[in-house]
Amino acid sequence: MTTFFEMDIQPRFSETDGLGHINNTVIPVWFEAAREPIFEIFNPELELHRWNLILAGFNVSFAAPTFYGKAVTVKTWISRVGNSSFEVSQSCWQQGKLTAQATTSMVHFDYGEECSQIIPTDIKERLAQLTGK
Repeated sequence: MTTFFEMDIQPRFSETDGLGHINNTVIPVWFEAAREPIFEIFNPELELHRWNLILAGFNVSFAAPTFYGKAVTVKTWISRVGNSSFEVSQSCWQQGKLTAQATTSMVHFDYGEECSQIIPTDIKERLAQLTGK
């Protein structure tokens, strides 16, 4: 059985652009906020001085406008697990309609040594439980 995290967001008026849509720069911020449960797998207390992840890249595509005044659900799951990196896939849904999708590449990282680290087996197992939609 696959699992994913869900986060509900109430769009703010300040996130709305002149066309009445949620601005395209806002959606990546929502996606980052919805990745927090993934961050906690690597760093349960979310302590910045012990941070061990780095974003290697992300791709966002927009399927439909997202609007102010209607709740948005962000779904987050793991789409790939490698030796030192993994991919997080996410989608935004508003009133049952897909509005945006993203794939983010994350690397388990040692900031002191400035290099990637192998993902420990126990963390890989937890990530594997989140694979799929």
